[in-house]
Amino acid sequence: MASPPVWSGYGGNAQHYALSKFFSQNIRRIAWSTPIDLNPQYSGNDLLIHYGSPAITNTNVVVYTIKTGTDSGFMFAGRRIWDSKLIWSSMSDYVLPAHGWTPSVSGVITPQGAFAMPMAGGGIALRAQPDMPSSSVSKTYFYGNAAHAADPADYDVAVKICTPITADSQGTIYFGFRVEGATPKGLHGGVARIDRFGNSTFVAASSLSGPLPVNHPVMNCAPALNPTGSVVYIALNDDNDHGYLAALNAKTLALVRSVPLIDPKSKTYALAIDDGTASPMVGSDGDVYFGVLEQPWYSNHDRGWLLHFDANLIPKGAPGAFGWDDTPSLVPSSAVPSYVGPSRYLLLTKYNNYAGIGGDGVNKVAILDPKNSMIDPISGSTVMSEVMTVSGVTPDQQFRSNFPNAVREWCINTAAIDPWNKCAYINSEDGVLYRWNLKTNTLDRSIRLTSGVGEAYTPTAIARDGTVFAINNATLFAVTN
Repeated sequence: MASPPVWSGYGGNAQHYALSKFFSQNIRRIAWSTPIDLNPQYSGNDLLIHYGSPAITNTNVVVYTIKTGTDSGFMFAGRRIWDSKLIWSSMSDYVLPAHGWTPSVSGVITPQGAFAMPMAGGGIALRAQPDMPSSSVSKTYFYGNAAHAADPADYDVAVKICTPITADSQGTIYFGFRVEGATPKGLHGGVARIDRFGNSTFVAASSLSGPLPVNHPVMNCAPALNPTGSVVYIALNDDNDHGYLAALNAKTLALVRSVPLIDPKSKTYALAIDDGTASPMVGSDGDVYFGVLEQPWYSNHDRGWLLHFDANLIPKGAPGAFGWDDTPSLVPSSAVPSYVGPSRYLLLTKYNNYAGIGGDGVNKVAILDPKNSMIDPISGSTVMSEVMTVSGVTPDQQFRSNFPNAVREWCINTAAIDPWNKCAYINSEDGVLYRWNLKTNTLDRSIRLTSGVGEAYTPTAIARDGTVFAINNATLFAVTN
């Protein structure tokens, strides 16, 4: 019988905790590395692509995505962690939706041990044994295999998965899709569900909102499930990047409730933009957290806000002071010995303060308390209390002449949390992977991965044997003791 994965995919589990089940190794050497982009497209010294999260089986095989072309062409691969041996690879005919920054492309390992990966036409290929060299593979199209077979060309051009895939405890998968052209069934962008037996249903985004004409899920917004698996959360937007956070019945995709995404300071629609990767994170108490950009733009130094809702999407408590392109990680309060407040868990989030757009360039990461508040010295708003913060290490020479304390920014989304060693693994644009010791609030270990590049935010992950995975400059690194 298959065992549940160690790291299912985006955010590590269906709630996106990014919380390791095992002790991490000390990061002292790069055990091995492998390219995940065979044709990276740089814009000067910037790499504006969101790389998908690796997934890790219970047998210590890491499954990851490789981009093969300039802006298209993808394959998936499984590699043994202990000796880096490539055990399988498979091309996908997946086609990206229209985009600015290149969207993330990744699959998910279900609790039953199968790996679901995106295909063209909104299809899902299910590899039964992602830790074996050969395996059966089945394909399912959420609108019906017969419909796709009758007109594959039109569906393959028009229907495109636009989010990471999330799996619940029963092996049912959820994802968002966009439709860029006519289809025989008259499909429109929305949310799809496929259970482990191939039964599927879907719902149009336009039926999940209020007066705004939203027409698709926010790009890269991985659906998240509540702790019981009965509700799925996903963000939707219109062509102006305004939108809603929706709660759906996980079995039927019927709308439970949707709420507009509102800037907590200006009280106007916030921005849920397609160039980010913010996804809902659902706390162990059922509370929901989702990051947005501020409106008016730059009024909060391009930091956005981390919105906080209860399980019914009623706004709750103060927002976090940073939300742009970030999914917070769940930190058990026991992993922060200095914490003495009421929360059972805390939140790790980026805390950049961007130079040149209002900030001073002192870029940080923070542990926030969702049950306590403070006055933010930048915006003057009431925000979640800072439990601890740590600044970047490397001076940012691009801004130092005008901002003498500017440092390279953290480029991390869903930072991996090790509650056993009470630490977190955070990646930086300086090309270094750091261990943030939450007992001492110090960056007590680090290892250089690359010479550094300005890049979109990337995930970290932790394997069963404690290997730490980080993505930097189009490469997946396995870091060990």
